[in-house]
Amino acid sequence: MTKHDSQITHLSPLITGIDTHAHLFRTDLPMAEQRRYAPEYNALAEDFLDHLAKHNVSHGVLVQPSFLGTDNHFMLAALREHATQLKGIAVVDPSISDTELDDLNAAGVVGIRLNLIKKPLEDYTAPLWQSFFSKLAQRNWVVEIQREIDDLASFLPAILESGVEIIVDHFGRTSTGIQVSNPAHQDFLDLLSSGAPIWTKVSAAYRCDANLEQAQTMLATLRSAYGHSELLLWGSDWPHTQFESQTDYPEQYQFMEALLPNMDERKQILITNPSKLFKF
Repeated sequence: MTKHDSQITHLSPLITGIDTHAHLFRTDLPMAEQRRYAPEYNALAEDFLDHLAKHNVSHGVLVQPSFLGTDNHFMLAALREHATQLKGIAVVDPSISDTELDDLNAAGVVGIRLNLIKKPLEDYTAPLWQSFFSKLAQRNWVVEIQREIDDLASFLPAILESGVEIIVDHFGRTSTGIQVSNPAHQDFLDLLSSGAPIWTKVSAAYRCDANLEQAQTMLATLRSAYGHSELLLWGSDWPHTQFESQTDYPEQYQFMEALLPNMDERKQILITNPSKLFKF
């Protein structure tokens, strides 16, 4: 049970599903200097909303792509234009001011993302980071983290100290499955079992080199660690950057349907959980 549980007493019948992970960008936008990838095509709000409509998914969460850095203006424009349907996860500098955070909040931002793939870790116990995370917690925002599972348990507790909630992207970005025999993996599972407010996205299994059977095994391991499905989320990861030639939205939606055949659990993960977390 998290602090978000008390914020919603009933769910709007208009919510038929929430895709919690998609990116928007254009090739003519300024790109971050330190980036691992730059797209050669546009991913526009109308394209994403068209995919949602075709799959009877009513709402979505946009995640600022790392290659756009802290310039969130393209995502913010989409949030303002589609305020009833979309929320956002921004990328910001930890020295951001309260006024700037409030402006993002007013635009529909509900959290920030730390893309830590192949990056050295910061000292998240430092005053700058703890003050930053505390400001997010005060706004009921989340910290969304993309990082390989192997050292998550070494730094997530420091972030949790601030009172903020955490989302772990894409099954923990493991390329070997979630192995209970691996001490580092077990440490992460122990954190989930402890009741800490850590959500996990069962999304983008292709980024874990996982087929459906392997994704089902990872889901079962996560479910067992949590003891429930109340902190699991799903996202399409549209437009599947760097995997565009291997998958698409319809395939990822069908993958989700196969991964979550139990309709009660599917409703939990696609509607109930994200409605609470993202204030829909």
